[in-house]
Amino acid sequence: MPRPVTIALVWHQMNSDNLGVGALTLANLTILRAAAADAGREARFLILGWRDPRPWYETPDDVENVPLRTRHLVSPSGPFANALARADAVFDIGGGDSFTDIYGVKRFLTIWGTKFRSLAKGKPLVLCPQTIGPFEARWTRMAARAVMNRATAVVTRDAPSTTYLSDLGVRAQVLEATDVAMRLPHDPPAPRDDGRVRVGLNVSGLLMSGGYTRANQFGLTCDYPDLIREMIGWFRKQDGVELHLVGHVQSESQPVEDDQRAGAALAAEFPGTVLAPVFASPTQAKSYIAGMDFFIGARMHATIAAFSTGVPVVPMAYSRKFRGVFETLGYAHVADMKAESAEAILMRLRDGFGKRAALKAQVAEAMRGVDARLDAYQALAARVITGLR
Repeated sequence: MPRPVTIALVWHQMNSDNLGVGALTLANLTILRAAAADAGREARFLILGWRDPRPWYETPDDVENVPLRTRHLVSPSGPFANALARADAVFDIGGGDSFTDIYGVKRFLTIWGTKFRSLAKGKPLVLCPQTIGPFEARWTRMAARAVMNRATAVVTRDAPSTTYLSDLGVRAQVLEATDVAMRLPHDPPAPRDDGRVRVGLNVSGLLMSGGYTRANQFGLTCDYPDLIREMIGWFRKQDGVELHLVGHVQSESQPVEDDQRAGAALAAEFPGTVLAPVFASPTQAKSYIAGMDFFIGARMHATIAAFSTGVPVVPMAYSRKFRGVFETLGYAHVADMKAESAEAILMRLRDGFGKRAALKAQVAEAMRGVDARLDAYQALAARVITGLR
């Protein structure tokens, strides 16, 4: 029996306050465990990412958490260097959408640097399914292309990223899959027949704050707080609707990010709405969202939780990653807050709610493509693991 392989999962996290990052981690573990089994190998995983104050979602026997600090990323010794030395391969997910320079030079160098160091240590490097780019500066384009061309494989989660890599001149093996969080396990909801229509609304604390700059950082064409209040008011007038405010970034230490604070304030402002609890894990959040009859959200992974459990959903996009992921799957019901007016978005949401049975059928059809795409990623990972000594 071959010895177990050790796989470093970079920019994953087992206790992130952002349950989207956690969903990527738990789902990718599920896929890579299956890939290792397909390859006839036992796998051990090193989770390398930032550490938040909350407890680990899970503590499986095959996982070792290696919390990082910025200084570790450049140090020739320490947790990151030691983990690379132990790893047989590196699977780097870049936080899902952070391999770009639009968030600033510091974050670009942070996300790029782990890839550079992995390659410098001679480790096979796979970029897990993620949104890649854009790289607006010439030097960041060159640096990004250089590491990707040396990677064993680059996997995108959307067609725009795939096209972007081709235009950038990436010559490595490129596979277009989809977001791995589609495969996050969950507990199906219990059957019910109480006549109520449960609507889930994920309110982004970050967008309610105006972004990190508090000054419409993401260039929205609508007033997000006003739009949310209009939506809540409309749903409260619909017969039989029970409106749930569902947080997906729940952070006591980062008020600007915290969906839960935003939801609690709105629940107090609009009595009769239901404030969802603070979730212990992404799996718990997805299981709650699976119990909705219709869902709307500005956190992409909250909407992916709905989509992948068959709930008709209208994502509220503040970046190209939303359209990239959903429209690549043939699902066009995305409200674009960077292009559409508040009135157009409200009309889209009302229309989606009224046609939720049709949306549910479209979700089911799109999910067949999801399975094929993630099976292809799992097969690629199995080939990489098979080739490890």
